Amino acid sequence: MKITILTLFPEMFTNFLETSIIKKAILQGHVTFDIVNIRDFADNKWNRVDTPPVGGGAGMILQVDPIIRALESVDTGHKMLLSPRGAVLTNMKATELSLKDHLIFICGHYEGVDERVTHYIDEEISIGDYILTGGELGAMVVSDAVIRLLDEVISSDSLDVESFDYHLLEYPQYTEPYDFRGYKVPTILYSGNHAAIQKWRLKESLRITRKRRPDLFKKITKDNVIKSLLKEIDDDIIGDWEKEAIEKGSRFTKDKK
Repeated sequence: MKITILTLFPEMFTNFLETSIIKKAILQGHVTFDIVNIRDFADNKWNRVDTPPVGGGAGMILQVDPIIRALESVDTGHKMLLSPRGAVLTNMKATELSLKDHLIFICGHYEGVDERVTHYIDEEISIGDYILTGGELGAMVVSDAVIRLLDEVISSDSLDVESFDYHLLEYPQYTEPYDFRGYKVPTILYSGNHAAIQKWRLKESLRITRKRRPDLFKKITKDNVIKSLLKEIDDDIIGDWEKEAIEKGSRFTKDKK
């Protein structure tokens, strides 16, 4: 995949491209980046690319000419403008974008961009219902969400079940030690009963999603297993399947610290 970013501030991407999974993906050839400075396409000696809005108003607006010249200087790709009025990024959208060969991000700044830029793009995209000083951070967020989904960038096991898959938030995860200042790892996780552990994790995902993201919870397809687990949650009971697994796990936790 190739990612091209049109920006007024190329230096903002230096650390982003040199750390963690992004750097690994670049080194392994899974993704290449091209950072394009919009100022290079200004037609004045000051490299100025913004002016006050026609008709008056607060702030400065990025001009259409330099943005489109910059856009036309790069290879054909899926063109996106980072914008608060765009569709909000979701894991499903990230998956859709991960199938593209070339993503092109236009990062607005100041009070926005000339409206005519929208005639040259494929879509507007947002990372949430809030305002940032520019689109650069948004471009990083979308790029990160997409790159980690590319084949071989991270292990497939890590992608099997994640937050927002099936409209669920992810279940709780734990590490050793078993007991940290009185906060203990759930005994069931030591049971070795993988079917029961999977079921417990689904139950916890349901519990967390309903409490913290009721908007997502409404979208969940409630099959018989989910309905059964929700009833256990509502009635505050531990099912026989869970009791059995906890009992098995307790054999391994009774002497743990």
